[in-house]
Amino acid sequence: MPSTIGFRIARLPHLWRSIIDRRLAPLGLTQTRWVTLYHLWKLGEGNPQCDLARAIGVEAPSLVRTLGQLEAQGLVERRACDNDRRSKRLYLTPAAMPLLEQIDSVVQAARKEMLAGLSESDLDQLDKWLALIESNGMAIQARDQDGPSA
Repeated sequence: MPSTIGFRIARLPHLWRSIIDRRLAPLGLTQTRWVTLYHLWKLGEGNPQCDLARAIGVEAPSLVRTLGQLEAQGLVERRACDNDRRSKRLYLTPAAMPLLEQIDSVVQAARKEMLAGLSESDLDQLDKWLALIESNGMAIQARDQDGPSA
């Protein structure tokens, strides 16, 4: 039934993260920490904190505490930007790499299990459909922001 599509789309990220959270719990990682580390790793080093916050989908101030915890664990370094001392750039420490490899292994295994039964062609089609839905949503959002308020 088409009316359940939105609910399924909304539920999937929670389900996915719940599975990964449970599997990463023995490493002592909270969802906030592993998501932050994983996104920083995938984004690449030297990015500003605001870029990481945007990639994760959180406000920059809420990321500060998590980065402080990861810094205290010796996994992340925050360095002042050369041309703007107020801006901080993020770097992974060598100690983070073995942990990130474990996180990636768990994420890839969960991905394989979650997508079981789908061919590469199915996944390509799903990606196209989700991109279209996202594009439609972005257009609606932009139109609603530009239009007169009711």
